[in-house]
Amino acid sequence: MIKSMTGFARHQATGTWGQLVWELRTVNHRYLDVSFRLPEPMRALESEFRTRIGRRVARGKCEASLKLDLSAGEQGSLDIDSARLQSLASGIRQVSEAMDVQPPDPLRVLAWPGVVQQAELDQEALNTAALESLDAGLDALAEARQREGDKIDTMLCERADGIESLVVQVTDRLPALRTEWEARLRERLADFKTELDESRIEQEFLLLLNRTDAAEELDRLNAHTQEIRAILKRREPVGRRLDFLIQELNREANTLGSKSQDTEVTRAAVDLKVLIEQMREQVQNVE
Repeated sequence: MIKSMTGFARHQATGTWGQLVWELRTVNHRYLDVSFRLPEPMRALESEFRTRIGRRVARGKCEASLKLDLSAGEQGSLDIDSARLQSLASGIRQVSEAMDVQPPDPLRVLAWPGVVQQAELDQEALNTAALESLDAGLDALAEARQREGDKIDTMLCERADGIESLVVQVTDRLPALRTEWEARLRERLADFKTELDESRIEQEFLLLLNRTDAAEELDRLNAHTQEIRAILKRREPVGRRLDFLIQELNREANTLGSKSQDTEVTRAAVDLKVLIEQMREQVQNVE
């Protein structure tokens, strides 16, 4: 159920007022950071836009761009005041003949105040369309972030499987290691060629086990992977919680490596850190 903080969506709407296009792009960030690029007629709605995005996006840097083309609607048509144009043309002819100059460019004539009557912008309809289009864009963005989240979910579960497999390998190795450590300790003590107190040997062996036994670390590694699986099923944003658990996994792997007196266990500790680092990279993108 997790969502990625990375996603992109685009939504277009048209009406009598013209055409508008929303583009929404999100990337990972510590918290929600929304920035806008809005045309002048839509700036008054920035606060409402921000509120609607905040309801749908919990974390991530969100860039929201709205493009508005009024020429595609009624505002784009030319409604010429014929009477005013005829009056202006008459005046231009008189001036041209009197001063023996060329008449002005027609585009300059059209720019004369009152010649072109522009249809009044239906701001209310435009605002409604912009909000509805944003909601549709946020729906598409949520779907994109969910698809990316599903991929991350699969990857995290696969790495959790790998960690648990390594934990089993090390756990199976521990009884043989304890036997080897005790035999090694007795061989070294035998070099002294003197009779030793058996209870003293047991004490030394227990001290050695306390320094090198990794059973607790292995148990915690399993507990953390199980907690990760449970968190992945939640509906609310869980990125920060997952990030904390990755730190805990890394701490246990480091302790396992520092306690290791065996090549196989050391190799497993290194493999664990590789898997955990791969998880950490992906968790950075989880909402």
